Amino acid sequence: MRNLELPGRSPVHATEGMASTSHPLSTQTAVDVLKSGGNAMDAAVAACAVQCVVEPESTGIGGDCFCLYSKGGGGEIVAFNGSGRAPKAAHVEWYQEHGITEIERQTPHSVTVPSAIDGWDRLLNDHGTRHFNELLRPAIKYARDGYPVSSRVSVDFESQHDLISNDENLSRVFLRNGKTPARGTLHHQPELANTLEKIAENGRDAFYYGEIAQDMVDYLQSKGGLHTMEDFADVEGTYVDPISTDFRGHTMHQCPPNGQGIIALLLLNMMSEIEVGDDPLDPERLHQEIEAGRLAYNDRATYVADPAYANVPIDWLLSKEHAADLRGHIDPERAMTDIPPVSGPQHKDTVYITVVDKDRNACSFINTLYYNFGSGLMAPKSGIVLHNRAMGFSLDPSHPNCIAPGKRPLHTIIPGMVTKNGKAVMSYGVMGGEYQAYGHMQLLTRMFDYGLDIQEAQDYPRIFPNPGEHTVQAESGLPAKVADALKAKGHDLIAPPKPIGGSQAIWIDWDEGVLTGGSDPRKDGCAMGY
Repeated sequence: MRNLELPGRSPVHATEGMASTSHPLSTQTAVDVLKSGGNAMDAAVAACAVQCVVEPESTGIGGDCFCLYSKGGGGEIVAFNGSGRAPKAAHVEWYQEHGITEIERQTPHSVTVPSAIDGWDRLLNDHGTRHFNELLRPAIKYARDGYPVSSRVSVDFESQHDLISNDENLSRVFLRNGKTPARGTLHHQPELANTLEKIAENGRDAFYYGEIAQDMVDYLQSKGGLHTMEDFADVEGTYVDPISTDFRGHTMHQCPPNGQGIIALLLLNMMSEIEVGDDPLDPERLHQEIEAGRLAYNDRATYVADPAYANVPIDWLLSKEHAADLRGHIDPERAMTDIPPVSGPQHKDTVYITVVDKDRNACSFINTLYYNFGSGLMAPKSGIVLHNRAMGFSLDPSHPNCIAPGKRPLHTIIPGMVTKNGKAVMSYGVMGGEYQAYGHMQLLTRMFDYGLDIQEAQDYPRIFPNPGEHTVQAESGLPAKVADALKAKGHDLIAPPKPIGGSQAIWIDWDEGVLTGGSDPRKDGCAMGY
């Protein structure tokens, strides 16, 4: 339990239902849906739609989603992959013929076909009780009538000023007198409101056919993109078999590749045999975490891809033998110096939502644009910001993650779920691009190895070894003596460009009938229950 004399926040406790998101208006929307009789899936989709409006730099309907779902709190976890695919014309030879050697951000080539709306629709049809015509109303209202810009959102806006200025549509919506909207000002997105209203009235097909899709396709093609109306018409998310590992008497569940959840599980397997000690910020422990992260992320760069197009050795990556072999490369006294170079996604943003309802349906839901404002491209009529997930591809024909028609890129967003004795006990997630797998390990080990509560585990200072580099991001809250001890072992500590990641979590106490939630202080959001 935290020192109540110091600034901070306590975990939130409730009995009937709970939601935790990175924005208070989103959390409030989810709780409103629960109180009106909706279930966890209904509430998660409604909350996500709101975040696509009020946290538009981090997520949007022009992005992707993933979900883990426990019906009635049971141990059988449903996993859904709502990540978009490359256009059918995206042959690596085309890029070579046009002299394109890397996929740059603010170009149409960074845009895979957005799949979030298809995912929302599929998940609601299969697991929800409400429909778009009701659940999208709060988001439509905020887009049309305006929403107050919150603190973290204003910082993110300002950090992307140059990107916004480079797109005439983004700048029209997100610049006022040449500046991004300031904290506490009211911001409107009327084109997005109209688009959401059409989806509310006509369902997911309004997004993938007709004028909305045509607006996106025309805009992308005008900039040299390969996208077609057929690509949009063929979007279909997939249910997948979740993967898992056991850690400290609990089972940790993740979506399988093309996401990086397998690396979170690999990290837990590595940490399961590393000495715990008394302090999660003990430099000896942090050194082990850093080195484990470097090794695990090298595996990510080497093996994780779309399993429909590449041989991803899932069983081997999750084996105890492989974890032990990697641990054997860690020198407890010195940072490794021969880290292989990594080619993969960068540390960026998304939003994570967790909801548990009165029937203990538990929804772990994540939605993304990838970088702030994604590709930095906005379709002119629909107000849709397009993500840049194709930057997760390689243009090396020999790489397992090389771009190909209809292929999904290596994806960073990973919802999490924890079960014990056949019941879901925690729905959780960590935001922050490629940090997410490492962040899952940090959150879970701080809870299960060190006994931190669900809020403390999110509050503690974070570190993150930049994959393929010798630098280690270290937040300002890391004690100076700990930083000095890590430097003495050869670690090059640097300040992160912004707070490392974000997270939300809800714990289910089946014996007491109590839900306990936490929300990351690095974002504007909160946990709330009733």
